[in-house]
Amino acid sequence: MTTAPRVVVVHRATELEELLARHGTRGQVDFFLRTRGQDLAAVEARHAAQHQALATIGAAVPVDWRQGRVERADLDRFLFAPEDLVVVVGQDGLVANVAKYLDGQPVIGIDTDPDRNPGVLVRFPAVAAADLLRSPLRLELRTMVEAHSDDGQRLPALNEVFVGPASHQTARYTLTSGDRHESQASSGLIVATGSGATGWCRSLWLEHHSGMRLPAPSEDTLAWFVREAWPSPATGTSYTEGLLGRGATLSLRVESERVVVFGDGIESDRLDLTWGQTVTVSQAARGLNLVV
Repeated sequence: MTTAPRVVVVHRATELEELLARHGTRGQVDFFLRTRGQDLAAVEARHAAQHQALATIGAAVPVDWRQGRVERADLDRFLFAPEDLVVVVGQDGLVANVAKYLDGQPVIGIDTDPDRNPGVLVRFPAVAAADLLRSPLRLELRTMVEAHSDDGQRLPALNEVFVGPASHQTARYTLTSGDRHESQASSGLIVATGSGATGWCRSLWLEHHSGMRLPAPSEDTLAWFVREAWPSPATGTSYTEGLLGRGATLSLRVESERVVVFGDGIESDRLDLTWGQTVTVSQAARGLNLVV
């Protein structure tokens, strides 16, 4: 007998839930928001919209299918199965948060706040869930990036990985790609996918006044940029951006006390490296199957 599909709904705690956990009561939340020029009614409206979306999606799941639900904070403890269909409810960034825990499962992005979200990865309203779950899915494979260290640690990401100092100090390292290398001192570097090319990566692209073409969302090419490279007798600034095609790598040998690597802005999930260690960044072997 074939196992029925499981729909796993991924969401995060709402602003209201987080504020109540911190302040205890709605009255205290209201006072806190008013002292900062914010409105409790707007926060409550977003809370209601998310819970209405979750109810709509739950009702849309066929009765003979299984259901699961997981909050963002619990993703690292949740076991996704090969037959799962993942429905991400919230902002674009939540899709990036869940991507590194998946291995080919289709992802449907549901936007609960289209007035505030770009909707690049969360493309559908909750009312579309019923049709999506009952129809053949059209998938777009999004390239992912992965950093792996010489001691076996690995960190995948959907948008970008950052390699650099944990503080605002300068990191020293030797950067290598292909037959080219340079000793550098900088505030770090990022390696981004096409999915991440509209965010942090684009900011650096503009800052560099770069003439390099950024990759498209579904393109299997990575773009990388060094941040604030510092020239000195021992360090250079001539090799601060580039593209990595399939199979190409960018390696960094650490020459500082501590360097961290994290993906998609989640600093709490990171690799810690020290003197003499090497981290290599390349396209990940797996990608994200985004329902479009």
